Amino acid sequence: MRVSVFIATSLDGFIAGMDGDLKWLNEASAEVPEGDDLGYAEFMASVDTLVMGRKTYEQVLSFGAWPYGDKPVIVLSHNPLVFPEYIPDTVSHSSESPTDLYRRLAEAGSKHIYVDGGNTIQRFMAVGLITDITLTLVPVFLGSGIPLIHELDQQIHLKHMQSRTSENGFVQVRYELIEST
Repeated sequence: MRVSVFIATSLDGFIAGMDGDLKWLNEASAEVPEGDDLGYAEFMASVDTLVMGRKTYEQVLSFGAWPYGDKPVIVLSHNPLVFPEYIPDTVSHSSESPTDLYRRLAEAGSKHIYVDGGNTIQRFMAVGLITDITLTLVPVFLGSGIPLIHELDQQIHLKHMQSRTSENGFVQVRYELIEST
């Protein structure tokens, strides 16, 4: 089963500013050329399940309309969640470990999981479940914020698969994770 990350970072490796602020990303995204979603729609079309952390889920709720349609979304949290009425029944809550959730989804026939949210990505990566990562590097230094990776117990080696640049200076790179040492 493929387990992917598709995420934007500042050049200094932050996925959000302090307290989860995404103003920098929204400003940069406004400069993306019309019709260029940097491959996001194609990527999402290949995903059958999305797994995100509670903080990411709360950030998504702040956007207004639910962006994932009826695609199954699992929100990881150790605390109970109450979903607003407008959220589809395909959104659920889990407090499973990444390994247990992976096993359950594999047994249910999932083929491609998209993992989103800094802590959730790190937890899946720490147990070797991430197969590939697409990073969109936004030409800005934040200086502080929420990093993509806090710390790891081992090195993770990557194999470059693809790179592309956007007219506005975004650089997108796709890697496969090949080993941990």
